[in-house]
Amino acid sequence: MSKDIEIDGQVFKVGQNGVVRLTVGRLPSDTEISIDAHVFRSKIEGPSVLILAGVHGDEINGIEIVRRFLHGNSLGSMQAGSIIVIPLLNVFGFINFNRYVPDGKDVNRSFPGTMNGSLASRIARTLTKFILPNIDYIFDFHTGGDSRFNYPQIRVSKLDYEAMELAKAFDSPMIIHAGTIPKSLRRIAQDFGATTIIYEGGESVRLSQLAIDRGLQGLLNCLSYLGIMPANFKQTKEHEEKVLIRKTSWLRAGHSGIFIWTHCSGMKVKKGEKIGTINDPYGLKSISVICHRNGYIIGHNNASVVNHGDALFHIGYESEVL
Repeated sequence: MSKDIEIDGQVFKVGQNGVVRLTVGRLPSDTEISIDAHVFRSKIEGPSVLILAGVHGDEINGIEIVRRFLHGNSLGSMQAGSIIVIPLLNVFGFINFNRYVPDGKDVNRSFPGTMNGSLASRIARTLTKFILPNIDYIFDFHTGGDSRFNYPQIRVSKLDYEAMELAKAFDSPMIIHAGTIPKSLRRIAQDFGATTIIYEGGESVRLSQLAIDRGLQGLLNCLSYLGIMPANFKQTKEHEEKVLIRKTSWLRAGHSGIFIWTHCSGMKVKKGEKIGTINDPYGLKSISVICHRNGYIIGHNNASVVNHGDALFHIGYESEVL
């Protein structure tokens, strides 16, 4: 017999759907801050997954991916298991075009959290207490921050075999080995036995059709792989090179000025190759940005004006074609 899903006292049996609103706090204006968890249960046993976005409030590509999934036709094809959908975790950050919460804390550095702490800690605690005990798999959707565009990519722990297989099923152009960070959702999910993959695509406060399309298709691919959805979603792009990247490093600005990139995310680059220019605003000098290693650009900075030391290109290396 399938286990009931209980969220803050509300019980969902097999075949039942519904929405739970979890209150996490109030602003000084007495405005309630809450989390909406949409629950969908098949009548057939299967895995239980969490589909999550908006951990950082300004990462709207992830929010749009999950919104489209929630309001599309895919859930009507659900054939097994359970799905919990949280399209927007950090409501405060979203309405303020901000990554963080009022005290400047990062929700994804606040797990497992406490209900006596800051808003970030209470959001983390709410997810940890009410949602994670019900979950086998987590699909966490993110976006590059601060004008930095991330090429569609999946980030997984290199020793997590199950996550790696899910990453391959997702069919993203890039899979990147990335260790877990203390107090992150991915780290605490391990304690609950949940497998997590992180999708990164696009940049903050700007929609990217590429990031949205690849993220939504990848999610459907994985739900099909897990047997939750029928095996008829996958649409691999022909002749697209897919790579596994084991290490990454940032190429930073050696000078301040007006930044113009000539190479962007997704492109293969070589050490010594010119991939951008930094110009001083007075027209007196122009400095070439030279790639410091062979690899792939997994993220680039779209800021027009940069300071000495700013991150310009995120380069992935020690890679292999899958």
